[in-house]
Amino acid sequence: MTIIGQRKTPWHLWVVGVLSLLWNSGGAASYTMTELQMLGGMDSLTPEMVDYFYGFPTWAVVFWALGVWGCFFGSLALLFRSRFAVWLFGISIVGLIGTTVYERLVAELPESMQTTGQNLFAAAIWIITRRMTRAGVLK
Repeated sequence: MTIIGQRKTPWHLWVVGVLSLLWNSGGAASYTMTELQMLGGMDSLTPEMVDYFYGFPTWAVVFWALGVWGCFFGSLALLFRSRFAVWLFGISIVGLIGTTVYERLVAELPESMQTTGQNLFAAAIWIITRRMTRAGVLK
C-alpha cells in the first residue's frame, strides 16, 4: 500500500537493507565482544590476535566504533527509509578511514592476520564503498 504522494519502496532497498543489517550485526557483535574483553574463549583467535585487538589505542577504538555503529544504525535507518541513513553511512566511512590508517600504517598485524583473505576482505569493503559513492547511494 502506498500513501498519496509517496512512492512504493523498491524491493531491492529491502534486500540491501536486510543484508546490510545482518552483515553489520556481525561487526557490532565483534566490536562489543572486544570492548567487553570476551575474545579469549574464541577458538578461532590466536592469543596474538586477542592481544592485538585488546591493544587498540583509544583513537583507533573511536574510529572502529564510528565505522561499526555508523554502518549498523545506517542499515536500520535505510530500512526505516530515514534520510539519516546517508549521514550514518558517511560517519561509518570516516571510521573506515581511521581504522584503515591504524591497521595498515600504525599497527603491527599478527602474522596470523596477514592473509590473502584478510586483504581481500579489506579491499572488498573499500571497493563496495567506492562503488556506492559513485552510484550516488552515498552522497
